[in-house]
This record gives sequence, structure tokens and C-alpha cells, in this order.
Amino acid sequence: MSTLQIIAVAITIGLNGLDGFDVLSISFAGPGILKEWGLSRAALGAVFSMELIGMSVGSLVLGPLADKMGRRPLMLGCLALMSGGMFMATTVKGPIDLSIWRVVTGLGIGGLLAAINAVAAEFSNAKRRPLCIAIMAIGYPIGAVLGGLVVQQLLKGHDWRSVFYFGSVVTAAFIPLVLVFVPESVYWLTRKQPEGALDKVNRILARMGHAAVAALPNIPAEVRKRSASALFAPGLIATTLLVAIGYFFHVTTFYFVLKWTPNIVAAMNFPASSAAGVLVWANVGGALGGAVLGLLTLRYSVKGLTIGAMVLSTIMVAVFGQSPPDLAKLALLCASSGFFTNGAIVGMYAIFAQAFPTHVRAGGTGFGIGVGRGGSVLAPILAGFLFDVGQPVSTVAIIMAFGSLLAAIVISFLKLRPDDTQAETADEGPSEPAPQSLSGASATTP
Repeated sequence: MSTLQIIAVAITIGLNGLDGFDVLSISFAGPGILKEWGLSRAALGAVFSMELIGMSVGSLVLGPLADKMGRRPLMLGCLALMSGGMFMATTVKGPIDLSIWRVVTGLGIGGLLAAINAVAAEFSNAKRRPLCIAIMAIGYPIGAVLGGLVVQQLLKGHDWRSVFYFGSVVTAAFIPLVLVFVPESVYWLTRKQPEGALDKVNRILARMGHAAVAALPNIPAEVRKRSASALFAPGLIATTLLVAIGYFFHVTTFYFVLKWTPNIVAAMNFPASSAAGVLVWANVGGALGGAVLGLLTLRYSVKGLTIGAMVLSTIMVAVFGQSPPDLAKLALLCASSGFFTNGAIVGMYAIFAQAFPTHVRAGGTGFGIGVGRGGSVLAPILAGFLFDVGQPVSTVAIIMAFGSLLAAIVISFLKLRPDDTQAETADEGPSEPAPQSLSGASATTP
């Protein structure tokens, strides 16, 4: 892998870190919002879900655009949406206004997730693809950890709006980085072949330090124009539905931990800064879990690793709900829960990237995330309802933990090829281009 390829993958880590911070920003701000506006827990849970609704719609609607118009322009547009939504959240006067801007932020996050998963896959080489995707995915908890450390300091001297000011500025700062260091995907250019594609491919190859190619692959126009409907063709529909349903169930558990941990801790009479600190430990554990799973994918099946992480996630989230009001124990159990819940998320991202061919890779990821994020919408609402009807944390945690167990059962039915990094080559030609031409019907980034 050349320096530019490594930098492009590194930027996707940072972009996923933005997602991690942006998603958790409302959780960090939650105790302050609850106090200022006097909301019920159920009402706050509904506000929590607004961004997740936006994410679901953004993944479903914007994700396929990355397959149609390119990875790079969608990434830039989504960053603008996210930055604008975060900034406007600082101007709101009540929960309705805040909900609107959280939906806007979520739209950007949903589209960005689909695009960066494709970029991480397509700028890596075949050998390191699962590892690169795993490293990209652990950007989420890393962003949450680093953002959480900043937020802890901000909340000591400022109100909850400072969380969104910070998020808006950092998100906007990534726009020039993408413009300079993330060219369009060679995979996408050789598949879609827009005007001037050969020149663009050769310029990108030159930046990577690779030799120029003499010709693009000969792909019929009707094949180049295949749409997201291919996700529901006989060869892909089972994979499409199983990964989406599995992701749906697991993220109900994942987002219960992320969205409600600060409020659970605050309800034990700890200050908001301490509550945010416990959530930071959940993301420290998540980063470690994702890294460990990513390294294990070099030797073991992604599917088996993901199922194992989901089963252990079920156990640890249930145990977290039994914790006494002790900050040290809460932090340890939260970190352990994060280790396995995020480890399974990393596994799902690797499955998304490996299961779908180039022409529907972003769309397939977007569909899986979009449908799956229904679980993220359900999680804070369901947990808020259970709390409001008088269920204790221990019972709520056990109920919400079962999402991961159901996900493990669903994913066990998923049939993947022995080497899914080459999934598209069976019907699209060789994965490695010849030195002087991008032969076959697709080309792999060198």
C-alpha cells in the first residue's frame, strides 16, 4: 500500500471518529438538556432518537448516491450537513427545534458511513482489507473517547451547547483534508467510467506511485449503470436482508449503552462530568475490542468472530445493569460492555464491505446501516419507556442486552464465500489488473 492509500484509510478513521463524537454529543449534553428544559426521560429518549432517524434515512437515501456519483463528493456533502446541523443545535429554544437539527446531522452521518466504509475497502489491498476496515471502524470509539475528554472539560465551565460548538468546528476541519488527500476511488472510476475516467485513474495511480494503465476494462453500458436494485437480485438478496436484520438487533444493545449510560450514572447522583467519563470508558473498551477483532480477522473467520462478540456482548451488558453506584465498577463494566458491543460492530462493517461488489458496495452498506439503525432509533425510546413505567436499571439492561443475542442467531444463517475480499471477482473478472491495462470488468486498487 502506498503512502496516499494509507493516508486515505487514516482519514476514514478520523471521519468515523467524527461519527462517534457526533452520535454521542447528545448523550453528553443530555443531563444539561434534561435539567434546563425539565423534560421527562421518555421525552429525552425521543430527542435522542431524532439523529438516529436521520442516520437511517441518510444511509438508505444518500448511501446509494456514493455508488452513482462517487465516494468523494458524497463525503464532502455529508460533512457539510453534519457541521451545519451541529452548529444550528446551539441556537435552539426547545426540544422540537433541537430534534430537527439532530435529524439533519443524522442525515450527514448516515451517508458518510456508507461512503467511508467503501473508501476504506477500496483504498486497501486485498490482503489488508479486513484489517483496514476494522481500523476504520474503531475510529468511532476513538472519536468518542477523545471528544469525551474534551467535553468533560467543557462541561465544567460551559453549558451543554458547548458540546455542539466543538463538534461543528472539528467536523468542518475535515472538509479540506478530504479535498486534498482523498481522491476518487479507482474501483469506482473503472466500474462507472465517467467522462475522462482513464486520465483520472492514471493521475490517481501516479499520486500513489504506481504505473499508468493503457486502457480501462471493457464494461457494457448497461452493466455500468446497474443500480441499488441489484441488492435484491437472487444472488444478493439473502445477504442483504440477513446483514440488515442482524445489524438491527445488535445496535439496539449497542445504542442502549451509548445513549443511556450518562443518564444512568447521573441518576446515581454523580455529576454530569463523571457520567460523561464513564461513557468515555465504554468507548475505550470499544476501541480495544475493535482493534482485537480486526487483528483476529487476519487468521479467523469474520463471521465467527462477530457472532462470538455478539454473544459476549449480551452477557456483559446484562452484568453492567447489575452494577452498584460505584464509579470504578461502572467504568470497568462499561468498558467491558463496549469491548464486545463495538467488536461486533467492527465485524459487521467488515461483513458489509466484503459481501457486496463494487457497484453496490456503498448502497449495500447504506441499506444495512439504514435498516439496522432502526434498532438505534428503537433503543433509546424503548429504554426510556421501560424506565418511565418503573423498571429498574437491572431489568432494562437484561431486556436490551437480548438484541445482541438475536443478532448472533440471525448472522449464523449468513452464508459467505471462503474469501469474501474477492466476492466481486467471480462474475466481474480478475481482481489484480495487468500492468498495462485494467483488465477484466473491475479493477482492484494496487
